[in-house]
Amino acid sequence: MREQRLRVLALLGAALGTAFLGLPAGAQQGAPAPAVLVQAAELKPLADQAEFIGRAAAVDKVELRARVKGFLGPRKFSDGDLVKEGQVLFTIEPEPYQAAVDQKVAQRDAAKAALTNADLQLHRAEELLRSKTGTQVTYDQRLSEQLQAKAQLEDAAAQLRDAEIQLSYTQIKSPIAGRVGRAAVSPGNIVGPDSGVLATVVSENPIRVLFSITQRELLDARRDSGTSGDGLLVRLRLADGSLYKDKGKLDFIDVTADAKTDGQVVRAVFDNKQGLLTDGQTVRVIVEGEKVPTVVAVPQAAIAQDQSGPYLFIVNDKNVAEQKRVKVGVARDGLVAVTEGLKAGERVIVQGQQRVRPGMTVNPTMAPPSASTQKQ
Repeated sequence: MREQRLRVLALLGAALGTAFLGLPAGAQQGAPAPAVLVQAAELKPLADQAEFIGRAAAVDKVELRARVKGFLGPRKFSDGDLVKEGQVLFTIEPEPYQAAVDQKVAQRDAAKAALTNADLQLHRAEELLRSKTGTQVTYDQRLSEQLQAKAQLEDAAAQLRDAEIQLSYTQIKSPIAGRVGRAAVSPGNIVGPDSGVLATVVSENPIRVLFSITQRELLDARRDSGTSGDGLLVRLRLADGSLYKDKGKLDFIDVTADAKTDGQVVRAVFDNKQGLLTDGQTVRVIVEGEKVPTVVAVPQAAIAQDQSGPYLFIVNDKNVAEQKRVKVGVARDGLVAVTEGLKAGERVIVQGQQRVRPGMTVNPTMAPPSASTQKQ
């Protein structure tokens, strides 16, 4: 008897369930309309962009080295100082080289005196030859001595110039304006051409950023903006995730591609007045079009995908949910461009669409604007 009663209850429950399937979704349980967050689709400037790994490189970079041998004198800078072009940074004991210059000066003066005497002797031989009291042999000999004296003077002058050049190398100057790095050798040590780099000076403003792109990306960019890269803007994302304030410009595309990676090096130039970018620093490079198109944009959370493609739900003026098939384009900063299937101003469900079915009445609430929708 008890088993028969259970079978009757089971059949009754199945019948009731079948009856409920024919009722609207809201009437099945008598439940209230589901609450959803909606946001109006807006016209926003949304540029297509690509992101690469890049490395900052100084426009000019000079390694300071000793060109003569001697004791290193007092340092003329502090590590990290900004230096001017031509500023003396290191000195090497000048006394031995100054002595060599003085010696060459004396040799030059002696050669000058010898040339003066040779000129006088040649003049006398010329007068004697003209008065026929001298011989041609004597004149030729005096002419040869005068030419030799000229050559000796030229040799002495050349040796003096060489000694002066060696003396000038005792002052190691910065050939560019920029920031000097850490000194590698302390004063009092003997340095010379084999001592290696004493310090490095880099020019930090402006600064270059190098990054590699594939051949396909390069072809797409050239089709859109030409071979020079005009019409493209470059931005940087720093290590903390923030965007670098100044935008850069592409100024060079390498003439050869890397056979191993199929990549081609591209260079951009940035102002670096605040010194935030350092030679060798790794950054993320964002390349985008200079002319930003205006598109219908919605939060990425509103877009769903199935076998038929992307879709979203909107809420009409009667608070009824409607499913719309859409085509999407650029996605960035939490937004996605809808190229077909949606108009600006339509209320799009951005949260709670999992509980929604087409034709269902919903209880919409406007979502607060997020940081991503406030960008651009």
